[in-house]
Amino acid sequence: MASLGWFTLAALLEIAGCFAFWIWLREGRSAWIAAAGVAGLILFAIVLTRVDSPLAGRAYAAYGGIYIAASLAWLWVVEGVRPDRWDTIGATICIAGAALILLGPRA
Repeated sequence: MASLGWFTLAALLEIAGCFAFWIWLREGRSAWIAAAGVAGLILFAIVLTRVDSPLAGRAYAAYGGIYIAASLAWLWVVEGVRPDRWDTIGATICIAGAALILLGPRA
């Protein structure tokens, strides 16, 4: 279960880092916002290496589902737009896929 915590922290750092660039370029905010975004993205990459998986590709694939769900949470909490039922259904499918990739039995 520790992997879920690392995935969640990685997702928050990645989304925050990318969002910093979004508001810098699309809303004309200070370049210092982009610098903070770079720091967030560096921390994201470091945190993602803490996931309990011997293979990077499998960790990244499983992370994708968590990232999607976290992005919709960001949409709701930070941007003030509640995800609709299609967002929720899609995120649920992605989480199920991430769990299958991460927790599925391996030979």
